[in-house]
Amino acid sequence: MAQVRSDTITTRAGEVTVSAVVTGLDTPWAFGFLPGGDIVLTERDGRVLIVAPGQGVAVLRNPPQVHVNGQGGLLDVLVPRDFAQSRELFFTHAKRQGGASGTAVTRAVLTPDGIALMDHRTIFEIEPGSRGGRHFGARIAEAPDGTLFLTVGDRGDRRSAQDRSLHNGSVLRIKRDGSVPDDNPFVGASGVQPEIWSYGHRNPQGAAFDAEGQFWVNEHGARGGDEVNRIVKGANFGWPVIAYGQHYAGGRIGEGTAKEGMEQPQTYWDPSIAPSGMTFYSGNIDGWTGDMFVGSLKFDYVARLSGSPLQEVEQIKGESTLRVRDVRQGPNGDLWFLSVGNGALYRMGLPNS
Repeated sequence: MAQVRSDTITTRAGEVTVSAVVTGLDTPWAFGFLPGGDIVLTERDGRVLIVAPGQGVAVLRNPPQVHVNGQGGLLDVLVPRDFAQSRELFFTHAKRQGGASGTAVTRAVLTPDGIALMDHRTIFEIEPGSRGGRHFGARIAEAPDGTLFLTVGDRGDRRSAQDRSLHNGSVLRIKRDGSVPDDNPFVGASGVQPEIWSYGHRNPQGAAFDAEGQFWVNEHGARGGDEVNRIVKGANFGWPVIAYGQHYAGGRIGEGTAKEGMEQPQTYWDPSIAPSGMTFYSGNIDGWTGDMFVGSLKFDYVARLSGSPLQEVEQIKGESTLRVRDVRQGPNGDLWFLSVGNGALYRMGLPNS
């Protein structure tokens, strides 16, 4: 792994250079930027790394306690906007729940010396009851108002995405202490989990806010039908009643591709690309401003999406883009991504940037 340390890729904006910042990673899942330029990075089996570009990598002591189970383990990380004051980090992960496991959020504080985590507290976990190691979702993002949005997959139980007594197959909104905001759409509704913001999702593994503060997710379909969805408060996104893919064994899913009262995706992929981390670009590469960038785990590229209606307009692909798990914009406007296939964190920018 990590044989690819540099790459030059020709894009519609011209040549970009890709450089490995960290190599030798073991199933990396997510990363975020700390004030001052350091990077916090998660590996699915439970390690949390602090990367000082050009200087070295440290493994943090006392990481969150996670349940490694199939696709589950230590997953996303959020560096909140007030990190310089609070030193809080938020981690999503699989948590053992009796004989089952579920998506959870743990808040921890990075010690002043930057070598350990302390004061762990699990602020949220989904309603117990799901077995197996699939479809945890688990992307987390901070809204402009400071609340947290969390994606949860259907946990391999298709019908549960329409059952609002469970958290499965939902986008959730919580406060930073795990409590429920009063203006969530289903607060006070009988038999409905109050954290739910939208439902009818299959397995959302990419999430980001755009420049206008609108929340977006991408999610895995079955055999075809990977979606990009513009999230609407209280909305039903249809899974598994409507979908643009097929069952893995063939055959139509649910009732077709549309139904009254259920949202349509902004775009979809068929065949599936296995989308993952995503970001909106506001850096210095001409022609990319405002575009969405999404990693493909299946076809080994970074997708650029643009336009109205939204569509994939470019595939940024090279030896460095093997199984792209996370994509984020760095502080200086470069595009960064995690390659599971190369076990590396890469920085992409204009030559000599």
